[in-house]
Amino acid sequence: MTEELDEGNLISKTEAFLTFVVLSSWRDSITVLKSCENLSPWAENLQIVRRCCDSIAWKASQDNSTTGETISEEGWWFDDVATLRIDHFMRIMTAARAKGLKPDIIGSCIMHYAEKWLPGMDVALEGPRAFGCGKNELQLSILSGRRQEGGVGHNKELKMIIESLVSILPPEKEAVSCKFLLRMLKMSVVYSAVQVLVSELEKRVGMVLQDANVNDLLIPTYRNGDQGKLVNSSEELTMHDIDAVQRIVEYFLMHEQQQPHQHKSSKLNVSKLLDNYLAEIARDPNLSITKFHVLAEALPENARTCHDGLYRAIDTYLKVLLAEQVKMRVAMKGKEPVASGKDSEQEESQSSAQMEIKTLKVELEKMKMNMAELQRGHSELQRECEKLNHKQRSIPSWTLGWKKIKNSTLFSGKVDGNESGDGMQRPNPVNGRMSNRRRQSVA
Repeated sequence: MTEELDEGNLISKTEAFLTFVVLSSWRDSITVLKSCENLSPWAENLQIVRRCCDSIAWKASQDNSTTGETISEEGWWFDDVATLRIDHFMRIMTAARAKGLKPDIIGSCIMHYAEKWLPGMDVALEGPRAFGCGKNELQLSILSGRRQEGGVGHNKELKMIIESLVSILPPEKEAVSCKFLLRMLKMSVVYSAVQVLVSELEKRVGMVLQDANVNDLLIPTYRNGDQGKLVNSSEELTMHDIDAVQRIVEYFLMHEQQQPHQHKSSKLNVSKLLDNYLAEIARDPNLSITKFHVLAEALPENARTCHDGLYRAIDTYLKVLLAEQVKMRVAMKGKEPVASGKDSEQEESQSSAQMEIKTLKVELEKMKMNMAELQRGHSELQRECEKLNHKQRSIPSWTLGWKKIKNSTLFSGKVDGNESGDGMQRPNPVNGRMSNRRRQSVA
């Protein structure tokens, strides 16, 4: 088979066929690479996989760099590479990046591959608007059903695909969209990906958080063990993973500090997004006041120009809290008779409480009657006061006449007194004359 015996043996012919026929053709390279999936050890040892991946990566990078067309027109080869196995796809993307392929094209190819291989990337993870109904519960049931039907082996394969795609994402923030990153984050949560890659996705989302919407941020609280069972704890009773959103906001603030020339509009967009998110999660009856308060104060004070959205979220939270308290009271009242029937002491306490309530009602009735009497007495006093006021209004003309009469009598009394006094003091001239005459006659 070698050239030591004779020229034109099988090895030389195979090498020539691979070099001039297979590797020179795009479609033949894809076909040979797919056929090597079942012959991994031998194909790897003979360097066939490496050469096919390098050839495909070179053709993809050369085609895009020479034509300069848009991504949508350049994506003709996305379908071909999306049919390959994940390890072969990773090698092609790594080689294409080394050969100078644009990050946004690599990101578009990765998104295309994820939509083909990951269930729910195109439909189920669109994100619900309403709490407690709609696509959110359906989404989790579909995904959990697929996990059970596919088995542990299929779940491990999907987990490996998710982790592999996240590991080859270009570091540039414009390489993939924020919506895709959040979808991958949800899938990573569902299939229990490595925590390091989950944290990497959260950091990537924090870099482009201003481009997200509320539906994308509604990450379900879904944790799985090794057997695919839900893991419930006291800290994971909420419908949505609020801690993940809080970490994303913290990564956004860290990225903003590292970018001093960043536009202020990004903070405004994130503040509106966070207020709308708070309004959505406020409908969750299991949301604690601590988590709500921490998330509401996650942004600095200058991030919001208007607090209407935050007030709306607080109003929604208080309404839900009040409704839950009313439900709890109604439930407790419904359970009280059953519990009291089992214990005589509780019956006695309940009867004494009822007696106290009755006595209080009687006292309230008495107080009402007393209040009614007081009101009647008050009204009578008001009527008497009105009568007195009416009389006082008619007094001035009468008092004036009385004063005139009084003054006149006093005046007459004074005149009589003066006349009598003067008569006693002044001598009468007639009497004086007669007394003088009598004196003369006697003499």
